[in-house]
Amino acid sequence: MKSRRTDKLKEELNWSEFLARHDMSWTTRPMTWDEGAFIGNGLMGAMMYGEEHRLKRNVLRFVLGRTDITAKRPTEGYSPRVPIGEIDLECEGWIYQPTTIRVDLWNAEIQAHVVTTKGEIRLRAFIHSDKPVLVIELEPSEGERNVKLQWYAVPEVDPILKNADGINLNQYIPNIVLDRSIVGNIRVGVQRYDMGDGCTTAWEEQEGPGSRRIAYLTVQPGANEAAAASAVQLVQASVAEGLDTLEQSHRRWWHAYYPQSFVSLPDTRLEGFYWIQMYKLASATRKEHHIIDNQGPWMAPTPWPGVWFNMNVQMSYSPVYTSNRLELGESLIRALDSNRDNLIGNVPEALRHDSAGLGRSCSYDLQSPVDDETGNLLWICHNYWRQYRHTMDETMLREGLLPLLRRAVQYHIHLLEEGEDGRLHLPPTVSPEYGSFKKMTVADCHYDLALLRWGCETLLRIHDRLPLQDPLAGRWTQVLERLTPYPENTHGLMLGKDAPIEFGHRHFSHLLAVFPLHLLTGERQEEKELIHKSLRYWTGMEGDMRGFTFTGAASIAASIGLGDEALQYIRSFLHLIKPNTMYREAGPVMESPLACAESIQDLLLQSWGDKIRVFPAMPGEWKEAVFHDLRAEGAFLVSASRKEGRTAFVRVKSLAGEPCRLQTDWSLNEGETVLAASEHPVSVLDLGEGVLELELKQGEEVILYVSGAGTQLQDDKAEGSFRIAPVEAQPGLCNYFGAHKPWRLYGIPFREERK
Repeated sequence: MKSRRTDKLKEELNWSEFLARHDMSWTTRPMTWDEGAFIGNGLMGAMMYGEEHRLKRNVLRFVLGRTDITAKRPTEGYSPRVPIGEIDLECEGWIYQPTTIRVDLWNAEIQAHVVTTKGEIRLRAFIHSDKPVLVIELEPSEGERNVKLQWYAVPEVDPILKNADGINLNQYIPNIVLDRSIVGNIRVGVQRYDMGDGCTTAWEEQEGPGSRRIAYLTVQPGANEAAAASAVQLVQASVAEGLDTLEQSHRRWWHAYYPQSFVSLPDTRLEGFYWIQMYKLASATRKEHHIIDNQGPWMAPTPWPGVWFNMNVQMSYSPVYTSNRLELGESLIRALDSNRDNLIGNVPEALRHDSAGLGRSCSYDLQSPVDDETGNLLWICHNYWRQYRHTMDETMLREGLLPLLRRAVQYHIHLLEEGEDGRLHLPPTVSPEYGSFKKMTVADCHYDLALLRWGCETLLRIHDRLPLQDPLAGRWTQVLERLTPYPENTHGLMLGKDAPIEFGHRHFSHLLAVFPLHLLTGERQEEKELIHKSLRYWTGMEGDMRGFTFTGAASIAASIGLGDEALQYIRSFLHLIKPNTMYREAGPVMESPLACAESIQDLLLQSWGDKIRVFPAMPGEWKEAVFHDLRAEGAFLVSASRKEGRTAFVRVKSLAGEPCRLQTDWSLNEGETVLAASEHPVSVLDLGEGVLELELKQGEEVILYVSGAGTQLQDDKAEGSFRIAPVEAQPGLCNYFGAHKPWRLYGIPFREERK
């Protein structure tokens, strides 16, 4: 194949301008958590919204959360998350129109023009990118010169406001004793819980020029002198550093974060949703902080104040890998590595010599004994595997994933029983989320069979790569040869042996072999028909469908190339999210919107198996799309542009020198050929049917494109089009999220917003 020298891609990206078209916006104040303006730094968060009750129409609340504030119980059970309290903007007048609020994504801050019946207030707020410090800047007019910022601990929050969030009947809240004090100019509030733990809040308000005021607030775990001293010192340091310096370092982190990859879609609403999830991800976790739990740092009344492992954590991290934001995934890896002993302790004592497991829910220490839902640790190991495959870090593989996966597989091998058919079978276990209230279990549960098969196959891959001489390798091979097939019937894949889906099933646990494990790929027509039949039967039952039902369905459809159907599932999901892109069922949960970001990625790039698939499931209506530096398994950065319904070019950069096989939509017309543009000679072998095999050394990259035969002009024209630039936006769908704006989907005229 012809290869030629060329310049690298030309990025025509004004990040500030691009993200501004997706800033969340409000033209009246938000009234609930469902539509609040949120900020966070992966540890500490705040959600800003108001209240319609006549006694509280003057209030804008900053409801605080911090992921490591938990409370020990006096009885058995994990230590759950607990609320902290809030700092409220208490105006002189009622908050009125034309109040406007915006979450500036590029700068990760809230900007507001608050109009009241007495005056107005200019407001700005951010939580510093790497310090647990909330900064609120106010500039009131004369009529609002007495506006106050007041901090309230949990016991002090007015019942009107507390009950507006929902009466909490499920969540454990400890008895709280509050001590207030003043250290110099800093006010301190210590909340002590029943069992001796608690949290400490410290804040100071500074006068600026004119009517300007700036508040600095932090929350620290602990209710002792050390915690109070730490909180006071952090506020003092922040005040000394000053707003301008804090703002610069805060913005520097975010301005480096966003350009790690780029995605632009012809559906502006969906593009905006995607970028808000990228903002949400980095607001919810960082490599040095805790796992993303069901809440994120935005605490609200919930029956799930902890970490759930039969879907939630796995799906919350799912968009990290392809989006090339692997640092965020390190929080999960660090938790698994540092809590290895607890994972071992989760299985019966007789099995702890070689096994480990993970139950359904727990706190951040991962202490959760395995009951009859047995596959959760193996699924988490799949996330670990994805982290490895996108980095190709062999230290991570050898020292982290391998010993954990080996133990997770061994636990399941202990459960296997030989049947009369000579096959290996699993005893009755739970298929997550099906018949939960009935505590239903099924033999040969698809969830566990698929995870065990994936685990054995992956251990053998690791065994060959490192290479190893593990004495258990023969057993893993034997399990793969003798493990019973996935149960299926005329409707497709079943929950387990003699267990068809008889009523609505919100989880895709019975389809795990398809997604995310990709053990069933649909590359054979017969298998594709099985997958599609299973998908349609599952979604066609309708009952108990939740957000993650549609995100799972979208990714399954995308995995077999059904872009139009995948887009239908994604758009159906958008009906279930809240105006600010948050999601709740009986309480707030994080995973579904983040999982939908992966579903969008699956339309653009997939890299499971032995191929990188570029635009593998594009909806027919999407004639244009572009992405830059999305990351594929094997540690490749991939960029591509789609024009007039066809891939215009693909850029592949190898970060690890791994073998590379690329699947494109290039069915060549007569006179066309695929050209390779690179700074170094690159071998490109055309295997037919759009599959190309590349030989790239570590650090090398190549741009591939289709050209007509013969002329230099055509080649130069193709080369000149290697541009990464946003798809033109649909103006009516810019700044769609924040307040509820469904009318924008139907062409009702509105005044276009200006930043």
